[in-house]
Amino acid sequence: EVGVELAGPAWGIARQREKARPVFGADADRLLFTGDTLEQAGRPVLADRRAHRLLADGAGSVADLGCAAGTDTVALARAGARVVAVDRDPVARELTALNTAALGLTGVEVRDADVVDLVAAAADGRVAGCDAAVLDPARRAGGRRLLDPDRWSPPWSTVQALLDRVPRCVVKVAPGLDHDRVPAGVEAEWVSVGGSIVEAVLWGRALSATWRRATVVGRDGAVAELTAGTDPGTAPDGPVRGWLHEPDPAVSRSGLVALVGEQLGATLVDPTIAYLTSDSPAPSPWVTSYPVTDVLPFNLKKLKALLRAAGVGRVTVKKRGSPIEPEALARQLRGPGEQSAVVVVTRVAGAPTVLVCGPPAAAG
Repeated sequence: EVGVELAGPAWGIARQREKARPVFGADADRLLFTGDTLEQAGRPVLADRRAHRLLADGAGSVADLGCAAGTDTVALARAGARVVAVDRDPVARELTALNTAALGLTGVEVRDADVVDLVAAAADGRVAGCDAAVLDPARRAGGRRLLDPDRWSPPWSTVQALLDRVPRCVVKVAPGLDHDRVPAGVEAEWVSVGGSIVEAVLWGRALSATWRRATVVGRDGAVAELTAGTDPGTAPDGPVRGWLHEPDPAVSRSGLVALVGEQLGATLVDPTIAYLTSDSPAPSPWVTSYPVTDVLPFNLKKLKALLRAAGVGRVTVKKRGSPIEPEALARQLRGPGEQSAVVVVTRVAGAPTVLVCGPPAAAG
């Protein structure tokens, strides 16, 4: 009815909205995304959380440096800030303008400017005429992740400059960021949702409250935070006991496994592997606990025989410190049995080891 020139883009927008709906809810029916901007867009619940923390000490204006589709701009405007949304990409600027208007938000200025230049010109703790800033560097190019922060857009040098020049700022970074990159006095936070790591953020020096933070958002929306003012070091290691505890990825990435081990009275199965073990299950948001039924050296033939004898036909494979491919091994271990098991391939005291476990205990 409308022709290819309109129907094609309309169909593309409809597909992006369908992808966005599980995360953005009813807002998805009014928002516009491209594939790239939806990929970069953060979860609204986390954007809202960041916005409220950023504005908690009275900042009234925020520069959204690299606004993409405007999801951070929306959160900041809803929290009451005046927002200057900046991007060199005309599509990003148009999306941000349309999305904020569609949601009835005011106090948003969309500006064509180079983030590198704006940060270089920042002075007196302000950037782009604003009290605070959000920066979300583009970490993809040609559909591939850029693992080197110096290749982000803007690059790591601009991230460092913003942290140095604007004390009230928050920078979204890759969850795999090397801890050595985090400047002194800057809080680094890793966030997981439903057991999957979704983002890492650096809090500027005026907002930093601790050294490292792990934030776990459960499937029910409950938020738990684990913090450390200094490096807690490595947990002690020991033999495998009756229960295996798999730390949430936010805990592992933030380097706070030792704190959890101390809380649970648990030890590492190997000094280089982030699996904990203790004599009892752990009603804790920081770990998923599995009862250990068997511990044996890694040997595929013996493992298959053990599972067949136990009537196990459905297997979930987990691994740490092993080159095996979990999906491939799970296919090899499937059998006619009606029971299920969790097979953990790892190292124990340096030796390749398999832990056969029952289903996880209920989360705390």
